[in-house]
Amino acid sequence: MAEVSAVTHRRVLGNALPIVLSNATVPILGAVDTGVVGQLGEAAPIGAVGIGAIILSALYWIFGFLRMGTTGMTSQAHGAGLRGEVAALLVRALIVGLAAGIVVIALQAVLFRGAFLLSPASAEVEGMARDYLAVRVWSAPAAIGLYGLTGWLIALERARAVLVVQVWMNGLNILLDLWFVLGLGWGVEGVALATFLAEWSGFALALWLCRGAFAQPAWRDWPRVFDKRRLKRMAAVNGDILLRSLMLQAIFVSFLFLGADFGDVALAANQVLLQFLHITAYALDGFAFAVEALVGQALGARDRAGLRRAAVLSSLWSLACVVILSLGFALAGGAIIDLMTTAPDVRLSARDYLPYMVAAPVLGVASWMLDGIFIGATQSREMRNMMGLSLLVYVVAVAVLVPVFGNHGLWAALLISFVARGVTLGWRYPRLEALADRA
Repeated sequence: MAEVSAVTHRRVLGNALPIVLSNATVPILGAVDTGVVGQLGEAAPIGAVGIGAIILSALYWIFGFLRMGTTGMTSQAHGAGLRGEVAALLVRALIVGLAAGIVVIALQAVLFRGAFLLSPASAEVEGMARDYLAVRVWSAPAAIGLYGLTGWLIALERARAVLVVQVWMNGLNILLDLWFVLGLGWGVEGVALATFLAEWSGFALALWLCRGAFAQPAWRDWPRVFDKRRLKRMAAVNGDILLRSLMLQAIFVSFLFLGADFGDVALAANQVLLQFLHITAYALDGFAFAVEALVGQALGARDRAGLRRAAVLSSLWSLACVVILSLGFALAGGAIIDLMTTAPDVRLSARDYLPYMVAAPVLGVASWMLDGIFIGATQSREMRNMMGLSLLVYVVAVAVLVPVFGNHGLWAALLISFVARGVTLGWRYPRLEALADRA
């Protein structure tokens, strides 16, 4: 058992704040991607970049389990002082990530054909989007591999390294966007090439920042790396996280589809207000990621008190963040809405539903933090099962509330699903502390 440092406020913030700053660069990049092609003076390139990016994001999202699973297992191995296993976990994550990227490249024709069937566009937009995808898909191994590298760095509390990678990658992407599109006139292909180069360079930088693992002979201890028991555990953890994530995605996708039934104005208002949830997620993810590493290390070190302190301190800071978010949405929500849309009817409709956004951080904070706690403890089966219960609660809430209250009922059902996730995972939390005694 390894000696684990005390969990302090400074340690929590040292892990959380770099992730929050890292997340802040993501919407900036999206705005620049849209802005540079917008300078071409045509609508089709904007739509093509948007559709292409969404298709790849959806594909890569499937492999998000690699980030979460790697963080949980690596933090536990680190807490237990298993340096060889820490190195081996990095290699396993890299193998899975690179192999998944190669599969995406090999199946690109089928995957993209299916995507355009589900989301048809004009011939001009689809043609440009295919050109975009034909370039960007070749960085799939890097993009997916980065999930594993990021998870490994977070597990070792190297959040600043994650920030460095994200700032480098998105900063380079922005500079190349400006050069390739505005300077060289390469259009949509220029945006794709910029992202391709940025993703591979980000992967290379992250790999270099993980170089300490390759000083351990265990990284090439192939019997350990391919140990059947460890691979089976990795598959089980990642499989459960994938199923949990699919159920969570089902809630948001159904929310969007059901919102379309209330007309274009309500649909547009819902889209605007979902950006408030994205802001909330970007902020709370920092504290959720921090607690993943701290809980995993405490569990690996069989430190029940440390596990509880990590959960409590991270949650306290997340609550402080929630107060700021809710107050900010209450005071400046109308101005934020006005920045995102100029349509008077959409502005009016979005303001009608703004109270749900003020309540969302408060009602959702427990679900975000408990997700992080359970990921750190690699209790993915519990996450999967409690997500199943929460999905059921959401379905019942939709069936009861939407016919009576319309779009208000839909928003209420979504927030009820947040509460359900928090309550069900909170119900199972005491089991995690008991695990620390016998880990």
